[in-house]
Amino acid sequence: MKLIIAIIQPDRLESVKQELYKEDVNLITVSEVLGHGRQMGVTEVYRGVKEMGNLLRKIRVEIAVNEDFAERTVKAIVKGAQTGETGDGKIFVLDLVECIRIRTEERGGEAIG
Repeated sequence: MKLIIAIIQPDRLESVKQELYKEDVNLITVSEVLGHGRQMGVTEVYRGVKEMGNLLRKIRVEIAVNEDFAERTVKAIVKGAQTGETGDGKIFVLDLVECIRIRTEERGGEAIG
């Protein structure tokens, strides 16, 4: 089992979801988060004064999948999120030790669905 965490641009969420649905990945958790990467936020000029916003709005997508869905999930996220510009985001793939469905107490791959 794997836990896939993606940090993407907010305007790419619908595209990422559509690509995931094409790959039959339907169980996702989405959160609004703040952060920055190498671009260190954005610089804007407001009334002649340079202002730098340190944290940018991002979307965090979390998906727990069985091993056979991991690579296709990553590819779907890349396809939906990629613009070729700085700030497209990152994907983290972690080993998932355990998953338990609360309602039925199923464990492991069965609990993921």
